[in-house]
Amino acid sequence: MSPYTLPPRTNRGQPPIKYEPILNCKVKYSINNYVSFEKLSKSYVNFVSQLYTTFTPSSLQEALADFRWIQAMKTKMEALEKNTTWELVTLPDGKSTVGFRWVFIVKHKANGSVERYKARLVAKGYTQSFGVDYQETFAPVVKLNTVRVLLSLAANQDWPHLQFDVKNVFLHGDLMEEVYMDPPLGIPKYSNFPLVCKLKKALYGLKRSPRVWFGRFTKSMKFFNYTQSNSDHTLFLKHDQGKITTLVIYVDDMIVTGNDPDEILSLRRHLAFEFDMKQLENLKYFLGIKVTSSKHGIFLSQKKVCFRLVS
Repeated sequence: MSPYTLPPRTNRGQPPIKYEPILNCKVKYSINNYVSFEKLSKSYVNFVSQLYTTFTPSSLQEALADFRWIQAMKTKMEALEKNTTWELVTLPDGKSTVGFRWVFIVKHKANGSVERYKARLVAKGYTQSFGVDYQETFAPVVKLNTVRVLLSLAANQDWPHLQFDVKNVFLHGDLMEEVYMDPPLGIPKYSNFPLVCKLKKALYGLKRSPRVWFGRFTKSMKFFNYTQSNSDHTLFLKHDQGKITTLVIYVDDMIVTGNDPDEILSLRRHLAFEFDMKQLENLKYFLGIKVTSSKHGIFLSQKKVCFRLVS
């Protein structure tokens, strides 16, 4: 049976659904053997098929064989260098470096087509030593109860619920510790380079990156006269003449809602000035939960997460 055709038994006598194959499919256990597609819309069938047929490199060598991943790595390096994430120095005596690795992700649109190929440079923070390379690491994440309460308020009060996203989130945090990293392989200008990277900004994978970023974000919100909730430190609120604006954050994803449109617009401008933001308009996905709004309320679905688990 073709890996791109559904088993007839899942369609109850109907012609099998076919979708476009993608090269380099490396899946040991086909999702077709475990999941029925018969009650899904065409867009969802296409989306699920893309999830398990799109090839994602597991090593740098595999990525360097495809120009799309080479371009993704180049784009990431440009962002890192523009942000002055590190400076090239000679490794001081008695100091050691942390390693790194490239992580590759395929971002999909809602219809299943590929949105972009994303490469991320991640430091091997597990080689850091407490008290030497880092100190405190704790950073809060939003409570799901807080998300439910905010969405319930938005549904009952007919508030808009918007979603903001910070690009290269950890790069906005200034690193106080003295951390050195091996120069990234796969980039010609760093090949056979005798120097190392002294990190000036937090990088994905470092122990303190989440804490450094959240501290920077909290300082920015308080400067803009927002109050941090005591019950959930990821919740920020602002009251103004009987109106309220709320923001809740999970690492780089934010939900903004309230009954003060002018304040929401001001907040958007403030965040765009402080950070490199990606505005996604109305809330659609948050923590793997699909959010659909209608005049009857807000519908939450984790169908995407379920299909990722079995793909």
